[in-house]
Amino acid sequence: MSDVGPFELADLRWTRVSGRLVAARLCVVGVVLAVPVVGGTVGALVSGEPWVWAVPAVALGVMGWVGWLVPRQVRALGYAERDDDLLVVRGIMFRRLVVVPYGRMQYVDVQAGPVARWLGIAQVQLHTAAPATDGSIPGLAPDEAARLRDRLASRGEAKLAGL
Repeated sequence: MSDVGPFELADLRWTRVSGRLVAARLCVVGVVLAVPVVGGTVGALVSGEPWVWAVPAVALGVMGWVGWLVPRQVRALGYAERDDDLLVVRGIMFRRLVVVPYGRMQYVDVQAGPVARWLGIAQVQLHTAAPATDGSIPGLAPDEAARLRDRLASRGEAKLAGL
């Protein structure tokens, strides 16, 4: 028996996503958590009640935890192209490996919201007949996202045609 686990595939080169994805995720979390920090601080100053300071304190604690967690999550994201399928890996504590056969792909979607465009990243989303398949690869440079989109689409067409 081999000591290779389900996430350590032999002779496979993983491509990691851009570190700019960390900034994008932290920016979104910062905007969302700014509301309780500012609102809680104003509420505590206006009311004079010491327990109201718990709201901004908890929000700042969550910000610190997310600031520690997000870079680790982004470093764990990657993908690898093989002859017959695409592999996407993610997760630290709860690891996940998704294998998407090229012949099962229906279409490939490239997305970029305003923060992602500002930071120069995009997300490639693979769509298959199975709704549970999460074949998304966030944090790609736009040229890499376009290259991957075109490559996956052509490989999917070739596999569907039986070539």
